[in-house]
Amino acid sequence: MAAAAALAKHEQILVLDPPTDLKFKGPFTDVVTTNLKLRNPSDRKVCFKVKTTAPRRYCVRPNSGIIDPGTSVTVSVMLQPFDYDPNEKSKHKFMVQTIFAPPNISDMEAVWKEAKPDELMDSKLRCVFEMPNENDKLNDIESSKSAPVLNTSKQDGPMPKPHSVSLNDTETRKLVEECKRLQGEVMKLSDENRHLKEEGLRLRKVAHSDKSGSPTALALRENGSNPLPSLLVVIAAIFIGFFLGKFIL
Repeated sequence: MAAAAALAKHEQILVLDPPTDLKFKGPFTDVVTTNLKLRNPSDRKVCFKVKTTAPRRYCVRPNSGIIDPGTSVTVSVMLQPFDYDPNEKSKHKFMVQTIFAPPNISDMEAVWKEAKPDELMDSKLRCVFEMPNENDKLNDIESSKSAPVLNTSKQDGPMPKPHSVSLNDTETRKLVEECKRLQGEVMKLSDENRHLKEEGLRLRKVAHSDKSGSPTALALRENGSNPLPSLLVVIAAIFIGFFLGKFIL
């Protein structure tokens, strides 16, 4: 009994995810990859090696290495393409073999060769082949249809922002000040135009009191027509101020 207990292997120190099955989802016309995560919860370094009963059918990266305390390693298991037979059950298996790393490691091969049987730990996993069901096929078709739309949106890039957003604070401040100045000019011109209109009305009243053919009446008509250019200037200034104000605000 004591000898049997001495030869008993230690329980696997690594935590495997998945713990028992490696699932590969078809179709198997191309390489199918599944991941195996190895986590070391101990406070010692652990050496690992991944073996399989069908080495020609799988590519494993990495297939060996060292895992530091409290860290993990992701192993990629790649199944090579083959003719899938749903009536044939997979007999392929994997084994994760581990050993606590010695203090000084110079040759990994020597570590495994010199390891005692009672120092080795291992975990076995079986391979499971699955074909996608009808729902998965429909989801794949919908994803492939929506993919070009997503790619187009990425190529087009974000919508361009309005030019006013790209202005910095200094330029914005200058435009605001210019707008205020123009508005002040418009107000001044409006006052002048109002005074000119009042003066024109007054002159017209005086002109009606004189004879229409007299030099005084002609002079008054000329003076009464002067406010028209000023009025055009005021209208133009109002439009300029309006558009500048709309652009800024």
